Amino acid sequence: MGRWICCLCSRVADPLMLLLLLALGCNPSTAATASPSVPHVKPSYSFGRTFLGLDKCNACIGTSICKKFFKEEIRFDTWLSSHLKLPPSSLLSYSGNYTDDAKSWRLVDITRLTSKYQHDRADKRICTSLLKTKTCSLERALRRTQRFQKWLRAKRLTPDLVQGLSSPMLRCPSQRLLDRIVRRYAEVPDAGSIYMDHLTDRDKLRLLYTLAVNSHPILLQIFPDVEGWPFPRYLGSCGRLVVSASTRPLRDFFGAAPEVAADLALQLLAVLRSMATNDLNYFFYFTHVDAGTFGVFSNGHLFIRDASTLGIIDKEEGSQLIDGQQEYKDIFSCLTVGCQSAFVSCDSIREKHSLVMVCQDLLPKLLTGKFLPPVQERIDAFLQRCARGLGDDRSTSEAMAELAEILKPLRSCDSRFAYRYPDCRYSDKY
Repeated sequence: MGRWICCLCSRVADPLMLLLLLALGCNPSTAATASPSVPHVKPSYSFGRTFLGLDKCNACIGTSICKKFFKEEIRFDTWLSSHLKLPPSSLLSYSGNYTDDAKSWRLVDITRLTSKYQHDRADKRICTSLLKTKTCSLERALRRTQRFQKWLRAKRLTPDLVQGLSSPMLRCPSQRLLDRIVRRYAEVPDAGSIYMDHLTDRDKLRLLYTLAVNSHPILLQIFPDVEGWPFPRYLGSCGRLVVSASTRPLRDFFGAAPEVAADLALQLLAVLRSMATNDLNYFFYFTHVDAGTFGVFSNGHLFIRDASTLGIIDKEEGSQLIDGQQEYKDIFSCLTVGCQSAFVSCDSIREKHSLVMVCQDLLPKLLTGKFLPPVQERIDAFLQRCARGLGDDRSTSEAMAELAEILKPLRSCDSRFAYRYPDCRYSDKY
């Protein structure tokens, strides 16, 4: 009907009829030249396989979340600017936005397991040491190794298959822990089996590569946050990038208000306690802590942001890899660290190990100079004793309980602490 009216616009001569047609919304000056509307073309963004690390697969982490990147359901923060450019590939981590419905977005962290410089060095080391060339097919080179050939023949992931890898998580492995890795490896369809029958050759290489470079994403997968473990949620991997729920590093809170600092310190103690004593009888310990090891969600909840320095001892089964076997070295032992790195003996780890490190490196930066003299003096005195090793006469649980009793009265109950508010108003726990 509208097309018929507009066609008349250019032909009608009767002034009264022309006025009627104009009232109906027809423009006689443009009717004869009107063209169909051109659909809006959505700009496309080219990652390049190199930026994501897809050009290095299957010597990579995985591809489970690649579709989200290419459908622009994961966006880097710089994409929200007018230039829509990708950030530099040299960075170790990026802030991003993630959506499932294209309407609501949530913050995520997009990280590399190690710096691109270290990745590039490791890639060159693979080629020069295995094929005696400067460049090569990483997958073809790694598939030829004795270790991977053993992986291809294996039905089950056993301690001898991971011996000599640099990850602290695998320095004292038990069969129970290795079975958990296979059963919960999230880059393949869930088979719920401890046997590797559901893993293709490609899957085995990706799992081995991830364990050799950095076990952080594996820990997030096998100890998920939905089961109460203090790790951010693992969302997936693409090439050599890992996507997980976003947290702010603890370093951002060193200048926080006293009640915030007290709350975070108490949460830090609770995390260390759960790492030492849990229903699964795994003992987690840190080989290193710094201001980026822990992170805080937007609701104030503290989590382990970087799990790469976590070691695990199975209190139920014990280690099934004797220290002599740990000295085995091959190319997978040297992907991110020098082959001369020393292993820590499984028998030398004590329960107070992580608490002492936190007292030395984190709690002073969080708690020093925040409170009135009587309380501050008690805190400072405890931190000094703790940093020196606590002494043999104090158990770790007693030491943490002492500091917790000092800090509990110092925290407040308000909406800034959304993870426990308003529950704290009605519970003696807080």
